[in-house]
Amino acid sequence: MDLNTVTSYRRAASRADLALAPGEALLAGGTWLFSEPMPDVTGLVDLQTMGWPDIEETDGRLRIAATCTIARLVAYGEEHGIPLFGEAANALLASFKIWQTATVGGNIVRAYAAAAMTSMAVALDADAIVYTPDGGERRLPVAEIPTGDGTNSLGPGDVLRAIDIPARALRSRAVLRKEALADHGRSGAVVTGRVDADGSATFAITAATLTPQVRRFDALPDPGSLAHAVGSADGWYTDPLGSADWRRAISLVLAERIREVLR
Repeated sequence: MDLNTVTSYRRAASRADLALAPGEALLAGGTWLFSEPMPDVTGLVDLQTMGWPDIEETDGRLRIAATCTIARLVAYGEEHGIPLFGEAANALLASFKIWQTATVGGNIVRAYAAAAMTSMAVALDADAIVYTPDGGERRLPVAEIPTGDGTNSLGPGDVLRAIDIPARALRSRAVLRKEALADHGRSGAVVTGRVDADGSATFAITAATLTPQVRRFDALPDPGSLAHAVGSADGWYTDPLGSADWRRAISLVLAERIREVLR
């Protein structure tokens, strides 16, 4: 969609360039920004020109730039044996053409309940690195970014720089399962499960709840304990793509299927 109110465009090259003037909006992939009228947007500030490396590897973590495209992340996962990246991308109702443009950071910051990159990041205990307008930065779990379906915890002037995934999570056994009411519909429930090297287990519910719900266990739980933990989650919601009761029920089923795989 043409944004016919836009009269300025500039390429960001430094932290100072990220300070927005009235009416300016940050542009990463633009798949949401150009999807509907934005009458209040009069200028665009391009984040892609910041030159952030898409993916950086260290011994302790994997850093994924906010400007990394979903396609690049999926390719990295295929190259390095991390199938969860591709599985999460396929939980997103989007074509491969969208993958070429949509960014990991944009999907997370948009904070829709069914945001597939949020599902991936929460499943792997990712932290967000956020640039603050005073020139500093803060770190918080990606699970704490969404505050509702389409709202987030970032303040005015905050910019998501990257997400960090700890190496221990990348080395874990991780499983993602999703369900939708239509064969090619948006995911109504996404559940992930992970068992780390120390035997501890983490299950996360996304898409079915307004905000990510994370449940941790010292070891892989028995069916009853897992069902209680998942069933007691907050934020089940109803929309045209599923009722709250259905989302809760199918999440219980998906969690148990994951538990069986991880046994």
